[in-house]
Amino acid sequence: MSEHDERTFVMVKPDGVQRGLIGDVVSRFEQRGLKLVGAKFMQIDEDLAHEHYGEHEGKPFFEGLVEFITSGPVFAMVWEGADATRQVRKMMGETDPADSAPGTIRGDFGLDLGHNVIHGSDHEDEGANEREIALFFDEDELVDWDLDAASWVYEDE
Repeated sequence: MSEHDERTFVMVKPDGVQRGLIGDVVSRFEQRGLKLVGAKFMQIDEDLAHEHYGEHEGKPFFEGLVEFITSGPVFAMVWEGADATRQVRKMMGETDPADSAPGTIRGDFGLDLGHNVIHGSDHEDEGANEREIALFFDEDELVDWDLDAASWVYEDE
């Protein structure tokens, strides 16, 4: 990882998996110039769901979040690049797809707040990336590799 890169956690949720959107999501991040360093197709159990959504525990929608995220498989990923978390969040769109601009993942593929296709670490929550990456990936599951196209993505490569 170069000095200006950061890693960010992203997940295609059960609705996105069921709708066959994994490839579309991956393609958008690759086309943007981000580098995939970890990916895992998995079923989230209740313990992991409670840990992942822990900050929402006690809120009225918490049980619904847990039920939804455990309802089917997800595709968990770690992407790397300059300002990766903020870039991913912009590409995802607003949490409510109705408020998301066309061209964003949620703006193009989502219609419902509860089924909004994708999750990404919050760039305003310091430590969210590291916490979420560690929840879903062991360090040896992340691959440190050189993206040959980086010199065509970044000016200083």
